[in-house]
Amino acid sequence: MKKNYEGVIVLDTTGREADVDELVQEIGREIESEGGSLEQIEQIGHKEFAYNARKLAGGHYVNYQFAADPDVIDKLKTRLKLNSAVHLQYYQVR
Repeated sequence: MKKNYEGVIVLDTTGREADVDELVQEIGREIESEGGSLEQIEQIGHKEFAYNARKLAGGHYVNYQFAADPDVIDKLKTRLKLNSAVHLQYYQVR
């Protein structure tokens, strides 16, 4: 049974500032390839961290809203860990 999820993903855009839209769309395609159906993508923008996390001063925040089966979340987390542009990811049921 599909549930509605909201995922906040922080992208490391160091050296890729011109390709932010492409990175955002790439993550969206990965969500869909794992079985999720995207409802909305909201780019929140670049925010500075309170402290340097892993030698990174800030990141580009993106909010993804999608519907998926619960097992898709674990697959998605595993897959996005391999993506060097993804700095942090957090998911919750809406």
